[in-house]
Amino acid sequence: MGVALRRALRSTFLFLVLLVVRCTPPDDHIKCVSKNTNCTITNSYGTFPDRSICQAANAAYPTTEEELISLVASATKAKRKMKVATRYSHSIPKLVCPDGSDGLLISTNYLNRVLEIDLNSMRMSVESGVTQRQLIDEAAKAGLALPYAPYWWGLTIGGLLSTGAHGSTLWGKGSSVHDYVVELTMVSPGGPEDGFVKVRRLDESNSELNAAKVSLGVLGVISKVTLQLQPLFKRSITYVVKNDLDLGDEAASFGRQHEFADITWYPSQHKAVYRVDDRISSNISGNGLYNFIPFRSTLSVGLALVRTTEENQESLSDAEGKCISAKLSTTTLLTSAYGLTNNGIIFTGYPVIGYHNRLQSSGTCLDSPEDGLLTACPWDTRVKGEYFLQTTFSVSLSVVKNFIQDVQQLVNLEPKGLCVLEQYNGILMRYVKASSAYLGKQEDAIDFDITYYRSKDPKNPRLYEDILEEIEQLALFKYGALPHWGKNRNLAFVGAVNKYANAGEFLRVKQMYDPTGLFSNEWTGQVLGLKGNVTIVKEGCALEGLCICSEDIHCSPSKGYFCRPGKIYEKARVCSFIGKKKLL
Repeated sequence: MGVALRRALRSTFLFLVLLVVRCTPPDDHIKCVSKNTNCTITNSYGTFPDRSICQAANAAYPTTEEELISLVASATKAKRKMKVATRYSHSIPKLVCPDGSDGLLISTNYLNRVLEIDLNSMRMSVESGVTQRQLIDEAAKAGLALPYAPYWWGLTIGGLLSTGAHGSTLWGKGSSVHDYVVELTMVSPGGPEDGFVKVRRLDESNSELNAAKVSLGVLGVISKVTLQLQPLFKRSITYVVKNDLDLGDEAASFGRQHEFADITWYPSQHKAVYRVDDRISSNISGNGLYNFIPFRSTLSVGLALVRTTEENQESLSDAEGKCISAKLSTTTLLTSAYGLTNNGIIFTGYPVIGYHNRLQSSGTCLDSPEDGLLTACPWDTRVKGEYFLQTTFSVSLSVVKNFIQDVQQLVNLEPKGLCVLEQYNGILMRYVKASSAYLGKQEDAIDFDITYYRSKDPKNPRLYEDILEEIEQLALFKYGALPHWGKNRNLAFVGAVNKYANAGEFLRVKQMYDPTGLFSNEWTGQVLGLKGNVTIVKEGCALEGLCICSEDIHCSPSKGYFCRPGKIYEKARVCSFIGKKKLL
C-alpha cells in the first residue's frame, strides 16, 4: 500500500469513526412485488452463507396476538410453511427461510409493545418484536434493568432468545438473556380439533420452557415474553491493556473477578484489552454513556474508501498493509475508549461511571432520520461498505487456556496471519454460563467472536485463509466448542447438535409443537440432524465454510490455494497458499 493511500486512509478513517451524524435507517430486508405478495428475504448483510436470497409467497405483519393466532391457524390449515422475520434480521444462517416459494413470512415488526411492568415482582412482559433498546429504555424508566444483554441494540426479544444471544458474565444466572425468561407464549400449529392452532403459555414450572427459550424458530412464533429484571444500578468501566503472553491463565479467571468482564484480543499485536467492569453504588456520581464506534452511523464515502483499501490489500496479498490498518484501527478505538464518554459527550478518563442502561449496549446507526445514504450503518448493503464473515463459538473454561495457546502458536508461525481480523477489532471474548435451556450453553465458557473480510466473489480466497480455517476447526473439533446459533459459516454446525446433552428432549418438544414441520426448513433440519448434511460440497466450497476441504478443487488451485493439513492441528483440512503450479 502506497504512502499516499495510507495517509488518506488514516485521515479518513479517523474522521469517519469519530463523526456522529444522522444516517439513513437500515433497509427492510423483506421485499415484495406488491401488497405483500411474491416476496424475498435476506439478512441485514444481504446474503446468507451460501449467497442465496430466500423466496416466499406472502409476508404478513400482525399487530396483535389475535391476528398472529389467526395467521398461524390459516397457514396450518393450508399446510403452508411459515417462518418468523424480525425487524433487522442480523442472524447469519438461514433461520428465516421458508422452504419453497409458496411459504409465509410472519414479521414481528408491529408486535412491538411493552405489555406490563410489575414493580413488585420486578417483571416485565413484552411482545416478541420489542427491540433490545426498547426493553432497556422502558425498564430504566421504571427503575429496573435487564442485567445482561448483547452489546448491539438491533435485536428483537424473540430473535435474540431464539438464537441464544448473550452479554458477558459468569455471575448470577449468567449472561444469556433466555435464562431470565420466567414466562413465554408460543403460537404453534394445531389439529382440526384445536382450530389448527395451539397457544401455549409456559412458565418456570413447565419443562418445555427449556426448549422454547432457545428454539431456532422451529417451535412456532413467540408472541409474548416475561423477563425477571433487577433494580437499576450503576457500573464502573476501565479498559486495561496488557501483553497477551499470559492470556490463557488470565482468561480462565478474569470473568470471576469482575461482573461484566470481557476481553478484546489482538493476537498479531500480542495485545489483550481487559474490560474491568463492575456494579457499584448508585450514590457514586457519573453519567457515562457507551456509544460503540463501529455501531455508529458512518460517512458512505469513508466506508467505500476503507472497503476499496481492503480489496486492494487482498488482491495484492498485502499483509503489511493489513497490519498497518489493524494497528490504526486498534489505536483509534483505544484512544477513543471504544466510544465510552464520561458525560455523554466527551471521554475525560477512566473509570467511566454511569447507569447500567446507558452502558450495556449501543447501535445509534439504526434509528436516525433519512439523509439519502450520505451516512449509513457500516454494513448497509445499499452502500459500498463492510462485507464480512463471522465465526463465533464457545470454548469451555476447562480447556480455554489450551485453545488460546494453540492460537498463539499459530501466530508465532505466521506473525501477520491475524492482522486480517484485527481490522475488525480483533477477537471479542465474552463470558457465558451453563444454561438450563436444551440448546443453551452446556458448560461455563468463553465465547470467541471473530469477524473478518469476505470477498464479493465467492471464488476468491482470502489472505491467510488457512489460519482462520485452522482456528475454526481447532475450536469446533479439537476442543468441542459450541457454535453461536445466530452466526457462523455452515461448517460450524457439522455435528453440533450432538454436543447438547438434552438435544433429544428438544426434538421431542419440537415434534409435539410442530409435528409436520411447518416452522422448519431445510437448514434447520440439517442442523438438528433430521435431514441431510449442512455442508455443501462443490468447487470452492471451503473458501466460505460451506464445506471442509478434502480435495484441492474445494479451495482455489488456479489461484494457488490447495487443501492441506493444519500447521499445528494436523486433523484440520484448510486452504493454504502454496503458489500457482506451472503447467507441463
